[in-house]
Amino acid sequence: MHVVVVGCGRVGSSLAATVAGAGHSVGVIDKQASAFVRLPPSFGGRTVTGFGFDRDRLLEAGIEEADAVAAVTSGDNSNIVVARIARETFGVERVVARIYDPGRATIYQRLGIPTVATVAWTTEQALRKLLPAETRTEWIDPTGKVYLVERVLPGAWAGRVLSELEEPGRWRLSAVTRVGRALVPAGELVGQEGDVLLFSVGMEDAAALEERLAGGAVAVPKARRSRR
Repeated sequence: MHVVVVGCGRVGSSLAATVAGAGHSVGVIDKQASAFVRLPPSFGGRTVTGFGFDRDRLLEAGIEEADAVAAVTSGDNSNIVVARIARETFGVERVVARIYDPGRATIYQRLGIPTVATVAWTTEQALRKLLPAETRTEWIDPTGKVYLVERVLPGAWAGRVLSELEEPGRWRLSAVTRVGRALVPAGELVGQEGDVLLFSVGMEDAAALEERLAGGAVAVPKARRSRR
């Protein structure tokens, strides 16, 4: 897949290097050519000097073929403009924007643009939103029987009650991070685009959890059916 990163500061350069290292193509835009020195010598992606909201610069970076865009400059206004252009003009579905003023998070959310506040920002969080299929296991117990797995809420589940994702005895939704704030789900909490979900799941049920997230039917293991 191809990812466009706008902003080559500490986060942007780390994000671009990580995505490229995972075998994806990357285009990086920054208004200062000197910013590209932050990229590793082995970086083989495109580097474009200019403003990220400039249509021509976005085209140079490969926006027309992009599967994901990260707007991680030092300015909220620039990031929201880049994110909206990517989503509304070029039809990129996976877009994430860095945000410095948490008070603006609701505005981004209404526009359907996932954000991470600066205080909570890490390259890993951006990767989870841009490359959800490559989400990593957060924790494995010493016996290897129980995992904690973090996943971005699939678009098909937005607007649905999150408890419908659970399968008692097999996996449970432990926490939800929304607009940079974590909460313990309760009652009829409805999913929103950009939610990050933390599940506790048994090792043998990890694949079934992925099926549930993808919207497929989940089969009950034969051994468990016989006990019911």
